[in-house]
Amino acid sequence: MAGYDQFMRNTDALAWNMEHDPGLRSTIVGVTWLGCRPDFEVLAARLDVVTRVVPRFRQRPVRPPGPFATPRWVDCDLDLSLHLHRMDAPHPHTAATVLDFARSEAMTEFEPSRPLWAATLIEGLEGDQAALVLKLHHSLTDGVGAIQMGMLLFETSSDPGPIGTAPQPHPDREPSGTELTREALARSLHRLVGTTCDGVARAVRVPGGLARHPVRSTLDVLATATSLGRFVMPVSETLSPVMTARGLGRYLDVIEVELDELKRAGATRDATLNDAFVASVTGGLRRYHELHGAPVRDLRVTMPISLRREGDPVGGNRITLERFTVPVGEADPAVRVRTTAWRCRAARYEEAVPLSDAVAGLLNLLPSGVIGSMLKHVDFVASDVPGIPIPLFLAGAPVTGNYAFGPTTGAALNVTLLSYRGTCGIGCTIDTSAVPDPGVLVDCLRQGFDEVLDLGGEHRPARSPLAEGTLPGAGVPHSPDLRSVR
Repeated sequence: MAGYDQFMRNTDALAWNMEHDPGLRSTIVGVTWLGCRPDFEVLAARLDVVTRVVPRFRQRPVRPPGPFATPRWVDCDLDLSLHLHRMDAPHPHTAATVLDFARSEAMTEFEPSRPLWAATLIEGLEGDQAALVLKLHHSLTDGVGAIQMGMLLFETSSDPGPIGTAPQPHPDREPSGTELTREALARSLHRLVGTTCDGVARAVRVPGGLARHPVRSTLDVLATATSLGRFVMPVSETLSPVMTARGLGRYLDVIEVELDELKRAGATRDATLNDAFVASVTGGLRRYHELHGAPVRDLRVTMPISLRREGDPVGGNRITLERFTVPVGEADPAVRVRTTAWRCRAARYEEAVPLSDAVAGLLNLLPSGVIGSMLKHVDFVASDVPGIPIPLFLAGAPVTGNYAFGPTTGAALNVTLLSYRGTCGIGCTIDTSAVPDPGVLVDCLRQGFDEVLDLGGEHRPARSPLAEGTLPGAGVPHSPDLRSVR
């Protein structure tokens, strides 16, 4: 029946449903720093092609009638001029002016009658540089999906070359309320039958498994049930005694570290880049809490874990959000990295991880206030998004840096690592009610990265471009023509 693939996945619907509470708003803001002004007409043409290749960018969400109906995507006539804008950077034309604009984008809700994204080109930065600020809702995509879409927008040569063609959009007629209701009921029945059949299949398999391997099968069932319990367990207290308040104000800042140096630091303790990243963040949080006379042992983190597989469509969420505690009070960075690695590994291989979309479906049945009360007791969000190692251009302008600012979704802060050409761009989104002195926290985070980087030997210090009065990515050289990469 038409319309099944137009309904949101449960994880996408959860992100959209949380929009009822502004404190849980799931807005992603990306900032791409450019070495010069791009060709605006070429940029517009490329964006137009991207929206044709990824139809979600030409659709808007509609909620069918009924208290538990899953939101549906419907086609609409996209007016690109309502989604792509350009502006001159205000005085003093620095990176801070760009992040001020990105901050306002992160705090502003979407217009639900239009597709859930917007892009703004900011020109006239010092040195005649520019920046593209892209705002999109998390229900459209996750971090890895956003990178995949970025590769449709960027080029590997300073010569934009031909724009290419894409299918001409033919928007379907928007379904009536009656049609939406009928589709929603049919989808619910379809899911119920599928779930029942799956349950019957499991029921048939389990006795056979119990007969052949009774102990192992019983332990597997118990492990999955225990894992599901941890997955949905309500969180009723904030572990941080300092970052307890929650509000709608946001502060954005950036840190830069060398990718290979952070990898090397983690490898000294048999840990991954992600482990070293999280241990650096917790090192900064340890300093911040000690500075306020409130040392802590552990804090609770929400960490996105990618479930995306080869062949999955571009866009949409293929992640699960794991909540677990990480060591913060441990002053020895080597011990903290190793312990963090153990806990992150345990979270990644939870038995309930493959069932996350079904779990999201159950959470969608709960009032938004219940979900909010759980999420607002998480201390911080940490996300590591694999970036792009090769030089990129946007409409003829070299890309000098890439940053992603993820939503706090109820936590005190979100720290997102996105690498580009050997540099880790670390975007910090901070709730100013939880952290009234965000500049102090960012300085503590920078020191936390230096502390971990020291494990790998000689290294470049972590940079805070805004504090230094420079543009992020200033150390990235402009690249030669790389048509051979294509």
